[in-house]
Amino acid sequence: MNHVNSSRRRLLAAAALALAAAPPAFAQATYPTKPIRLVVAYPPGGPLDVLARSLAQPLGDALGQPIVVDNRAGAGGVIGSDFVAKAAPDGYTLLFGSTPLSIQETLLPKLPYSVYKDFTPIANMAVGPQALVVGNSVPVSNVQELIDYGKAQNGRLNYASPSAGGSNHLAAEMFKSMAGFSATHVPYKGGAPAEIDLIAGQVTFMFGAFSSSLAQAEKGRLKVLGVSSKKRMAKAPNVPTIAETLPGFEVESWYGVLGPPGLPPAIAARLNAEVNKILGSDDMKKRFTAMDLEATPWTPQQFSDYIRQNTAMWAKVIKDANVKPE
Repeated sequence: MNHVNSSRRRLLAAAALALAAAPPAFAQATYPTKPIRLVVAYPPGGPLDVLARSLAQPLGDALGQPIVVDNRAGAGGVIGSDFVAKAAPDGYTLLFGSTPLSIQETLLPKLPYSVYKDFTPIANMAVGPQALVVGNSVPVSNVQELIDYGKAQNGRLNYASPSAGGSNHLAAEMFKSMAGFSATHVPYKGGAPAEIDLIAGQVTFMFGAFSSSLAQAEKGRLKVLGVSSKKRMAKAPNVPTIAETLPGFEVESWYGVLGPPGLPPAIAARLNAEVNKILGSDDMKKRFTAMDLEATPWTPQQFSDYIRQNTAMWAKVIKDANVKPE
């Protein structure tokens, strides 16, 4: 009997050692076994939050565990992003991130993390464009006429943005640099007041959200001259891309899921596969059409490459225009 008990103890001990020797592989094979936190580094109700919540339910269903959206707002998204950058790389704390991660890499020199080193790109959900708009009082009707008008005014034009250092501001800096004219930046606290002053004729042009800009144009309140995407939007096929006049001009915001550094490739691959399946669903296609977004079923490597290219593009704009944070 003692011999049997002794053998059993040795077998149990060996099994325990075997499990202890390979916990990462075991954890990845059974992932997930508990709820997953999806951090949004901005307050509830914004576009990023809406997209994150539209993904959380179907992704949770696919994985068999709830996806809990956790809004950790503050410092322009830095607080929530830093929380994920310092989280355990076990797949249970993820970030629903966007273009500010690319911009802040250069704009904020004291950032506590790097988009290059401190995140694992998992799956990008979509990209979305901006619209180049002018008020009705501006005597132009297309992109080329705005460029010619800007050159003729010799620095007397101005342009609005929802915030200094945001993608709308930087898109305008990139536009006037490529177009070869100067204009004064007028920053606002939000897109709505900027759009109001544009309609009132207080500012000449701005880059705004495509959906809201198109809605205002349909009401006759402003003019949409172009869209910043690579191709024309299905919703407004008569609106040309800016690149048709300025070849190489392409500005889109990205929206995707990232993990902490060191996330096991097997976990990233599982999440990527499930997100990409969801992107092809009828429900998500309808959402994207309504929000003027294009699905991006990329691999983790394609997403990583895109972030690097996007970050490098914004770095050049920021440095060339000497943009400083608010």
